[in-house]
Amino acid sequence: MPYKVLLFNPRSADYKYRIPNSVLQIAGSIEGRYEWAIVDGNREPDPYGKIAAYLATGEYRYVGFTVMPGPQLKQAIPFSRRIRAEFPGTVIIWGGYFASNQNKVVLKSECVDFVINGPGDHAFPALLDALENNTPYEMIRNLIYKSGDKIIKTSKEDLIDQATLPSLPYDQLDRLYPMEKYLGKTYLGERTLAYHSSIGCPFTCSFCAVVPIYEARWKAKPAPAVYKDIKYLKDRWGADSIEFHDNNFFVAEKRTAEFAHLIKDENMVWWGEGRIDTIDKYKDETLVLMRESGCKMIFFGAETGNDEILKKMDKGGTQSGAEIRSFAARMKKFDIIPEYSFVLGTPAETPEKVMQYIDQDIAFIKEIKDINPDTEIIIYTYSPVPTEGSELYQKTLDSGFRFPEKLEDWISPQWENFDLRKNPLTPWLTPEMIDKIRDFETVLNGYYPTVSDIRLSPVKRKLIHHLAALRYKRSLYKYPYEIKLLHRLWRYRQPEIQGF
Repeated sequence: MPYKVLLFNPRSADYKYRIPNSVLQIAGSIEGRYEWAIVDGNREPDPYGKIAAYLATGEYRYVGFTVMPGPQLKQAIPFSRRIRAEFPGTVIIWGGYFASNQNKVVLKSECVDFVINGPGDHAFPALLDALENNTPYEMIRNLIYKSGDKIIKTSKEDLIDQATLPSLPYDQLDRLYPMEKYLGKTYLGERTLAYHSSIGCPFTCSFCAVVPIYEARWKAKPAPAVYKDIKYLKDRWGADSIEFHDNNFFVAEKRTAEFAHLIKDENMVWWGEGRIDTIDKYKDETLVLMRESGCKMIFFGAETGNDEILKKMDKGGTQSGAEIRSFAARMKKFDIIPEYSFVLGTPAETPEKVMQYIDQDIAFIKEIKDINPDTEIIIYTYSPVPTEGSELYQKTLDSGFRFPEKLEDWISPQWENFDLRKNPLTPWLTPEMIDKIRDFETVLNGYYPTVSDIRLSPVKRKLIHHLAALRYKRSLYKYPYEIKLLHRLWRYRQPEIQGF
């Protein structure tokens, strides 16, 4: 009998209601070939104790981790260290954006044996087969591993036709963790499910962690297959709303319209991520259909109103400051909330130029709110991604920026905030610049509290709005302690950190 496989989903910031789609996808890839179990760090009071109990049986040889940057590292790193020390015969395999993009520091730590570089639907079971049968794994695609002192990266596999993949084993997960607990109350609904309907993105934005992994490729499940899954989750466990966590759900208008038509009569509310210049090309009737089908809000990477910086970011397509403005106005007509994210603090030739860009973006954000006050604004500070050939990334290196050389350094508070794009640790940003960004964000979130914080009562919203009004209208952003105090007292939720 082959050894069994343990899959671990490390604890995220505040996502205990999110279905662990990444490890569930891998479980589906080995279903019927290897026995597996999942430990969900978001649902376990003592996740390592649960892992150790499985490994102590001697039946589990392989442990797969999904590892995103930020909070998941707090469990992924120390748990991998403990497994290596306490169960030395275990093969530890990491996947996810962090593992792929930071593979050198991961493998040099000596506590991870293999990295799955991108989709693991074929690579993971092929690696298990090779290890079980003691056969070569060097030709398996989407693998990164260490051989001596060298890091070996095998060739990339073409993206898999998503229609050929097995359905996710929701019923098996339900036996480990009742599925009802994964359907949490959010701004979208009482029982919101998280779902991935596609992988990758066809664009090459230089600041995006997806780009080095998928290399401007995108594959999606057909709309009927997506509808079938969601209908099952609705009928079986009562889901009433959907967060599509695709990197880019709206690439194909025909697919979007087909899904909207299919889901229209199910009375479900939904949210997804897309590009402004893509959806701006959608026909009006498609946008009407989307809203009628329950599409309530869409996340867009606006990034900046500066066309020069947009070009350096390699946004591709046609996105410009003018289109960002006009699209915000257009979305208002269809009653779909545009959720715009901005990246402030990009590197420039001089500190004065960096500050000038920050001031321009602050003014641009306020202009967007004047055009469509319902526009949700999310603010990040620029964080480098190791993208070869990127002008912006080269500027970060020239400034002296370097990623940590030790894996444990990634779980220090400052690097965790870096991964959340809140504390960039970048040499060109002075404390004054970071304070200006954060203070403006505080005032903005006071004057326009996010609609996604369902705990804020109308009275609280009105109070904090009036408290922030003078600051916002007169651009007085320094030391907004009174707004910060209310945010702290009311535990104000920032969707970019805590989700809906």
